[in-house]
Amino acid sequence: MKFELTKEFISDLSDAAASGNNTFISNSLLDLHPADIAEILDEFDFEEAKIIYGYLDEEMASDVLTELDEDTREEFLASFSAKEIAESLDNMDSDDATDVIQDLPEHRKERVISELEDEEQASDIVDLLTYEENTAGGLMAKEFITVNENWTVEHAILEMRKQAEDVEQVYTIYVLSDKNVLIGTLSLKSILFAEDKTLINMLYSGEVRSVKASVESEEVVAIMDKYDLVALPVVNDEDVLLGRITIDDVVDVMREEAEKDYQMASGISEKVESSDSVWMLSRARLPWLLIGLLGGLLGAQVITGFEEKLGQFPVVASFIPVILAMGGNVGVQSSAIIVQALAQNTLGLETTGIKLLKELVVAIINGLICSLLLVAYTLLMHQDIMLAVTMTLSLMSVFVYAGLFGTIVPLVLNKYKIDPALATGPFITTANDVFGLLLYFLIGWSLYF
Repeated sequence: MKFELTKEFISDLSDAAASGNNTFISNSLLDLHPADIAEILDEFDFEEAKIIYGYLDEEMASDVLTELDEDTREEFLASFSAKEIAESLDNMDSDDATDVIQDLPEHRKERVISELEDEEQASDIVDLLTYEENTAGGLMAKEFITVNENWTVEHAILEMRKQAEDVEQVYTIYVLSDKNVLIGTLSLKSILFAEDKTLINMLYSGEVRSVKASVESEEVVAIMDKYDLVALPVVNDEDVLLGRITIDDVVDVMREEAEKDYQMASGISEKVESSDSVWMLSRARLPWLLIGLLGGLLGAQVITGFEEKLGQFPVVASFIPVILAMGGNVGVQSSAIIVQALAQNTLGLETTGIKLLKELVVAIINGLICSLLLVAYTLLMHQDIMLAVTMTLSLMSVFVYAGLFGTIVPLVLNKYKIDPALATGPFITTANDVFGLLLYFLIGWSLYF
């Protein structure tokens, strides 16, 4: 059953924290998921949150720490001693522990690692810290279950029991050669129904998908999504098994990428949240606002260039909002489809020319439909055939230009390793405003003025 956070619950918990009613706090949090408790703590100021956090047992406290909002977690870590942090890390999977370590200042990282009682955990964390954060190596955990191809089933089960103590979720059993090279996977069903003396090399499947540690996280997401994997092994250049990436880590990456792309498409240049300072929020938004201002000024210059004619034919000016709105909408729609396809790696083998041709046909079809409606409106309201022709050609031109521009820009950005999400927001809108107006006035100059 989904936990529902209410104001009454927060108020009761706050009163209990103030009065030291540890029984109420413990009972209220007893059956909750760590993510729910993290959500609760985010609703309190730091001092109250720390009091409530203090009533959690060690294992639950460690799980909650990994679920906390980054800013809240940094506050907690800053208030903990190196030994307290180390005690929490001892109860975490190696990948989660490494994520927490990454939040610490450099001068505290070594101190915390030196305080870890579990030497194997400390070694795993040090190893994981060597990988870039947004790579397969940075996502993987060192906890997994392996068997040797030459073991018997009886021996394998004994070894698996030992390894399972450190593994929270057993998604896959990996089969290794004598040189620790990953050669396949073993299903629980096959090992449960096999005779004790049967060799593993008679049971395992040689079909296994893996990635190198240097592969970028976005590619990891694409692979796991395409093949419906819940766990993905990570290997080095010699195919020696290094770790595994689980579905929960991939979901986190997908969410972060979606948030980043949405903010970039909205014209926000940095990762920010509503709780950030006014300065940070302003700094993240200002660059694209300045670009929008520049685009507006260029559009104003275009209008100024035709000011005399607009004075003679004011009806033409009344259609400027139509041109701007339709150009912006078409451009954003086209770029959004391409950006989505790039993100999901579903563009296939189509060439750029085919994509542009397809978008050209779509723009013509939609442009014709909208132009016919605009012709009907113009004739009905203004009884001016030449104005109707001018508006039809202008709108068709804007549709075609905006559709092609919205298609090609994200493709070019992607080719040069720039996030194509930039193309779905203010960049496209601003460019279409300027060039759409220019097309409109040039056609009006040729046919109507």
